Amino acid sequence: MSPWAFVLFADGFWSAFWLHAFTGLCQGGTYTPALALINDNIERERRGRAMGYFIAGSSAGYAICLGVAGLALQFTGWRGALGAVALLPVISWVSGVLVLRGTPNRVHARPAGESLLGSLPAVWKNRKGMLSIWGYTFHNWELLGLWAWLPAFLTAALVVHGASPENALLFAGLTYVANIAGSIVGGTMADRWGRTQTILTWSCVSLALSFSIGWLIAVPVALLVALACLYNFAAIADSSTHSTVLAESVPPHYLGVAYAVRSVVGFGAGVVSPFVFGLALDLAGGGRGSSHAFAWGIAWTTLGLGALLGPVATWKLRR
Repeated sequence: MSPWAFVLFADGFWSAFWLHAFTGLCQGGTYTPALALINDNIERERRGRAMGYFIAGSSAGYAICLGVAGLALQFTGWRGALGAVALLPVISWVSGVLVLRGTPNRVHARPAGESLLGSLPAVWKNRKGMLSIWGYTFHNWELLGLWAWLPAFLTAALVVHGASPENALLFAGLTYVANIAGSIVGGTMADRWGRTQTILTWSCVSLALSFSIGWLIAVPVALLVALACLYNFAAIADSSTHSTVLAESVPPHYLGVAYAVRSVVGFGAGVVSPFVFGLALDLAGGGRGSSHAFAWGIAWTTLGLGALLGPVATWKLRR
């Protein structure tokens, strides 16, 4: 119910800041238990696809949220629009109660003498688990940087072609739809072709686009949007497989802690990468013109450089 606290009590920068942080805390607290539930209740042969549908649902929820907010703003102010958005978690909670009412609340027994606090160093000492976590971390560097900067990049591209920049959000929304398909396809491939093979395939495709898309700002808009769709598709196609690999790399009694470590390290990298992207854009001359191809090429390259170690970690895990 944390979104309702924001709707009812946000009034100024600091109240909005802390209430938004509270919402993020609550949201983050549901993510890793959901992954653990999938791991506990779906057999291995279908687990990759199940994780894919879960990540696809997250992308769909993001798109629905933007649509609901945009529609509500036609009739009310920001507080009313956020109130409409806050109804969606209520629907989610009711759905969760109904769907999970027959699901056992499973707690995996710990070995004798091992404490809960002992799980943290156990995660760090688990070579397979940490290779999975590092692979996910470098994956997040690329993915969250892409999500943060793609709308601005498409806006600059439209300016290059003398088109209306207002269409940039529409095109960006179209590329985010590719996230849904990418999650499902990637998860299904993981079940059929193998976990590490799927990660290596799609991470290499997204790397190729990280190193090239910025230099292509002047190509026809239709081609650039198509490349952006492929980029979003490939960048998230291995996300669900990373979650599956970690679940299969550590003992179940400290899987929750492993997911927590991964979230802190992985999303931490996703916080830093957009800043590095923007810094590179400025240093390369982006301030002289938003459509400067050299500046955008250098900026997108920072995502590729940061993500290069992801396939390396996955390759070591495969060996």
